[in-house]
Formats: sequence, C-alpha cells, structure tokens
Amino acid sequence: MNQLEQILQKQVKSAVNDLYGIEVECSSVQLQKTKPAFEGNITVVVFPYVKTARKAPQAVAEEIGKYLSELQESITLRYNAVQGFLNLVITPDFWLKSLEEIYRDETYGRLPQNGQLMMVEYSSPNTNKPLHLGHVRNNLLGYSIAKIQEANGWQVVKTNIVNDRGIHICKSMLAWQLFGNGETPESSGKKGDHLIGDYYVRFDIEYKKQIKQLTEQGMDEDTAKREAPLMKQAQQMLLKWEQGDKEIRQLWEQMNSWVYAGFDETYRTMGVSFDKIYYESNTYLEGKKEVERGLSEGKFYRREDNSVWADLRQDGLDEKLLLRQDGTSVYITQDIGTAKLRYQDYPIDKMVYVVGNEQEYHFKVLSLLLDRLGFPFGKELVHFSYGMVELPNGKMKSREGTVVDADDLMQQMIADAKEVSKDKVNKITDIGQAEADEIARKVGLGALKYFILKVDPKKNMLFNPEESIDFNGNTGPFIQYTYARIKSILRKNDTEINIDATTTVNDKEVSLIQMLTQYPQVVKQAGDEFSPALIANYTYQLASEFNSFYHDYSILNETDKNIRQMRLMLASSTAKVLSSAMALLGIEMPERM
Repeated sequence: MNQLEQILQKQVKSAVNDLYGIEVECSSVQLQKTKPAFEGNITVVVFPYVKTARKAPQAVAEEIGKYLSELQESITLRYNAVQGFLNLVITPDFWLKSLEEIYRDETYGRLPQNGQLMMVEYSSPNTNKPLHLGHVRNNLLGYSIAKIQEANGWQVVKTNIVNDRGIHICKSMLAWQLFGNGETPESSGKKGDHLIGDYYVRFDIEYKKQIKQLTEQGMDEDTAKREAPLMKQAQQMLLKWEQGDKEIRQLWEQMNSWVYAGFDETYRTMGVSFDKIYYESNTYLEGKKEVERGLSEGKFYRREDNSVWADLRQDGLDEKLLLRQDGTSVYITQDIGTAKLRYQDYPIDKMVYVVGNEQEYHFKVLSLLLDRLGFPFGKELVHFSYGMVELPNGKMKSREGTVVDADDLMQQMIADAKEVSKDKVNKITDIGQAEADEIARKVGLGALKYFILKVDPKKNMLFNPEESIDFNGNTGPFIQYTYARIKSILRKNDTEINIDATTTVNDKEVSLIQMLTQYPQVVKQAGDEFSPALIANYTYQLASEFNSFYHDYSILNETDKNIRQMRLMLASSTAKVLSSAMALLGIEMPERM
C-alpha cells in the first residue's frame, strides 16, 4: 500500500467514526484510482457505510468529502461526489513531497529484510542436450522471481538441480560410443552441450530404424521398442553406471564436463546465475535411502517384480513407482533426496520449484511423499507452475532435433536488434562499434526477456521474435528507448535538482507522480502472486505515461525555473523506477540508444 492510501484510510476511518459512529479497520476502507471521466486522483467507495448512516449514498459521500477537506492535516484539495463514490483531488504539496521522497530514496520499491529464507529452483537441465526455448522461459521466470522476492525482503538462494544421470543420458553416451569416432568439442568446433545433443538425436534416429526392422519382422510396436538392441544396451549402460563401472563413469564424467562448459556459456549470455547447484548423481542415493526407510516403516510396498511403490489412492491420487524392479531410481526418488539435502544445507522457510505445468501431478506426489516420510516441509513446498512456450508450427521435441536452441535464439535476437536499431544508434555521432554492439546485446536480450515475462506465467504463450523487437508498443525496446531518452535529457542538465514547495503541478505531472507512488505496491503484489508479468506491464504503463507527458510538455526548455527543476526530478525518478523494475526482470538498460 502506498503512502496516499495509508493516509486516506486513516482519515476515512476517523470520518465514519466521528460522523456515524461506525468503527472500521483501516484495511477495510475501499480506495481505487478515479475513473478518467471524473475529476480526481483517488476515489473512496462509501457504499459500506450507507446502511448504518441511514442516508443516501450521495449524502454520505458529500459529508465524508467535507470532513476530509476540513481536517487540519488534510491532503484533499477538493472533492466531488457521484452517488456512492467520493472522488478526491489531492493537494499539489502532497505530490511534490511524494516525488521528492521517491527521488531521494535509493532503495525505493524494496522492502526491508524479513529474516526469512526462500530457495528458488529453476533451470533443471538434462546433460544430454543444450538449453532450448522452453528452458529460456524457465530460467527467465526463475531468475526474475528470485529478484522480486529479494525486493520483498526475502533472503533468496537461487538453486539448480542438474539431471546428469538416467536412461536419457545413457542414450547420448551410447550413441557417442557407437558413432562418435572420438569426436570432441575441440575437434568439431561445437559447444559441448550441442555436441552431446547431436548424439541424443542420433540415438533416436538409429533406435527408430531398429524398431522399424523388428516390426517388419512381425513384432508388435510396443515389444519392438522394448527389444530393440540399442534400448537394451542403454539400459545395461545405466545399470553399469549405478554399479560404479569405472569405464562408464569415466565416459560419463568426460561428456558431462563438455556439457557443463556449454551450459555455463549459455547462462552467462542469458544473464542468469545460481547460488548452489545440486546434481542428481549425488542426490538420488539419498532418495533411495529414504525410499528404503519408508519401505521398512511400512509407508511404501514392494511388488512381486521387486519394484517399490507408494499407494496414494487415499489422497485422491494413484500408485507411484519409486524404485524400478532392477533397483534403479526414478525422478521422484531423486527429488526426495534433493529436498532432504537442501533442508540440511539451508534453513529454508519456503521452497519454490519453477517447473512447467505438465509436472503439476509430479509435485502433488512429491509433497505427499515428503510429508509421509515425516519431513515437515513436505506440505509447504510451492510448485510455481508455468505454461509452455509454443511456436507457430507446434511443440518442440529434443530427441527429434526440432527445438529452438537457446544459444541460436539469443544470437539471432542480438543480430535483429543490431539491424533494427541501426538507424537509431547511427544518430549518436560519437558511438564506437564496441558500444553499438553492447547496445544491440542489451536491446536484443531485453526484447527476448520482456516478451516472455510480460505474459501471465500460468498461460501458454506463442513466441514471436519479430513482435518482441519492435520499438513501439508493449515491448522491451520501447521501455529501454524511453529510459535512454530520459538519460539523454538528464545529461544535458548541469544543475543540482531541487524543487520548491510552491511549484505548480499539472494533471499529467500528477498522473505520472501517482503512478510512481504505486511501484512499491506493484513489487509487493508481484511477490505475493509470483508474477513478473505484473512488473513488466506496470513498467510499460509507466513508460507510456512518461512519453505522453513529454509529448505535451518540455523539460529543458521550460522557462519557469521551479517547474523545470520539478520536471527534471520527475524525469530522473521515472528513469530510476524504470531501471529498478526492469532489473527485477533481469533486463539491462542502455544509457544511450
């Protein structure tokens, strides 16, 4: 809640108590932004007091308005009543004081630390393929949520669980063994994650050939998928890995090291980072121990084929496999072990998993299993479920090589930004190639990040690179351009910025100040709802509001010194909030464009 609302809620509380003997909580006083058709900055909804006051809504609004305007500490300049709505025009000195507070406050929009720790898990890549567009949305959401929660006072630990073992990893390893001829990132000139991804695709190609051969010999397709030699070899490799086979482990370590080098490069380009990385190869053993404990305590059961299961039917779910018949673990086993290790490592108050909505069932199961095993954090975990990123031609499939690669996408966005901004950048006469390239990097990645983060996380989205790079409309480049424009104005000012308390403010200036005062509220709401989209769309509205003001009023050419100073402070405060808000989205702001 911003300062204006806090003051008015207290004053309205006093008004209805003194006028009608009604005791209300400040939080119950309903306020909303005045509709454009009426004069006013903020509206008090008086309907809740009409019945007790035994007066018409219009009369109640008039009486409360008169009371507020006559208070010794009144911030109401004038008012108008429309039935049960009381529209208030706030005094200019309140807006000027608010503007100065925003301008002087170096931590504006951030809450003090709350002494609690939140762990946010995101990315969760597999070491058999490079990151793709789906991972991009995951990483950007996770990083932004971490930043927003930090602004809301949480100590945040950003974490990643790398899925570095399992049948999918063995598929890449086996394909490289059979068809790689010793190829390395150095010999091929490819990033390590791309190289290994190629062998994951190669496995699928060769596997399908074998299935086709077996079905042509009369075998049904399901049996052919199980009996194909490649699949049997991959399963045998996984079993050897779990048994600690030296040769398989060495190959696994070598290939994973190539992938990690590739991942690190992608993360650096994307501008995301982690405080702690966990590896499934370390955590799955802890998970197996917990499953064995649950089995011995009668919380799980073993079937005749030796597999271990949890019966969750009494919780409205199904039976869940925890260990395969050969003793190898599944994803849920690893997640149990990872959760246990994390709570040993950190005093976590809230654990947030940033994972797509197709995993909703998985996290319901995980929550129940952790609770059944006696971990107090089981029921407290948060699955931040987000929608999929879709392309005009449908879904992506890694094993078929039909993905939009994250590295290619980012490089293309930067190249597009360079092309689109060529004319704008060329207008800056003293710009060098290095600075032009840096501007293109910030604009290209800013366009990508903003386009993805402005969408409600829960919704599936269609990614369109051409729309995202536009310098008009609800895009990252539009907001970055607005910021750079303000910074250009401020560079031309050579005076210290101060304002006089008697300075007049017009409606557009008040509207812009009022929007600036809403920023802390937006940050809090974005934290409560885990929604970077709220930050993104507020930022666009703020940039649009500034551009509307700047279209109608000059700053540097204003002849009245006091008004010019106030407008410089307004411009500077707008730039500060734009930069702060975009930083919560992981977006860098160019000083010149």
